[in-house]
Amino acid sequence: MMDTEQICFEMICHVGDARSCFVEAIQHARQKKFNQARDLIEKGKLNYNLGHAVHARLVQKEMEENVNHLSLILVHAEDQMMSAENFKILSEEFLLLYQLLHDKS
Repeated sequence: MMDTEQICFEMICHVGDARSCFVEAIQHARQKKFNQARDLIEKGKLNYNLGHAVHARLVQKEMEENVNHLSLILVHAEDQMMSAENFKILSEEFLLLYQLLHDKS
């Protein structure tokens, strides 16, 4: 496996873990387990940041090597990163919403 592919898979692993944390946080918020939801969001953010750092390393590597081809695995990794980012935003919003609903009841 090429070094670039290994870096992409590392990125996919980190942002995949992040997305799982964000989805689980939403589930905990729905069950009124707000502290666990907050903890999962923070864990997800840490994993997302690890994936983002890997992405920056990958972009730097491609700039240094002056790569002119489109890598399908990189496209997939970036898609996964954007999906995780969307779930991060949604998990934070759902947590606030569920807390608001709980406080009003």
